Amino acid sequence: MIAVCSQKGGVGKTTTAVNLGAALNQFHQKKVLIIDMDPQGHVEKSLSSVIPTGVEYAPLSSVITAKKGNILDAVIKTEIEDLHITPGDKSLYETEGALAGKIGREQILSNALSTAKTLYDFIILDSPPNLGNLTINSLCAAHHVLVPCEMSVLAFEGVTDLLDTLETVNERLNTTLKMLGVLFTRVDGRNLTMNQLVEENLKNYFKGNIFKSRITVNTDLNKAQLEGRPVFQFAPSSSGSINYSALAEEVIKKLKR
Repeated sequence: MIAVCSQKGGVGKTTTAVNLGAALNQFHQKKVLIIDMDPQGHVEKSLSSVIPTGVEYAPLSSVITAKKGNILDAVIKTEIEDLHITPGDKSLYETEGALAGKIGREQILSNALSTAKTLYDFIILDSPPNLGNLTINSLCAAHHVLVPCEMSVLAFEGVTDLLDTLETVNERLNTTLKMLGVLFTRVDGRNLTMNQLVEENLKNYFKGNIFKSRITVNTDLNKAQLEGRPVFQFAPSSSGSINYSALAEEVIKKLKR
């Protein structure tokens, strides 16, 4: 189970969750569930063209706030075989606050995933761009964390706070949580000096735990999202498709070590 986590918005977090999940499914024949913990619901929008109409499912917010919620009640099977999603919903904004008063609130998502864990090869959690209760729940449920990071001077925003949170969760709430790696996104090959500066600094922050795969600037990724499809369906020969298929390969290799 992988939590895709970044305190800063606009770094390609949902794009990564969706296309990594689709790549693991398409190129490695894995059964994948993508759970959208963000109230903005961008996962569903990014896959809208492969989601059947008229499907009934429980809102994720109601599953999380139920006494014995089961995430499977909120799952939608897309038209891509073995690629399923749990959409985010706007009521998750209220859920964020409601969790504050619950005993054992950090483990609620993990408990709701108890059955799903046995049914999927990969569960990918698209966390909100903050360090609130929903993100903490994602980190407590996950085995690994993937951190998308834009290759810019803004890359350092929130990095220290995120690291502190990961260490606290690892020490107190989820001792099996491991850093899978930092993924550089929106990499512009023309900005060599900036790229080197950002990479050197983040290698120090994350102790060299950086993915070799990079996600370069590519308009097809945005177009695929607007079309509501994984980039592999929309533009299979694009750099975005090549980048995310390489990332999936690297993730598989890292997890085999």
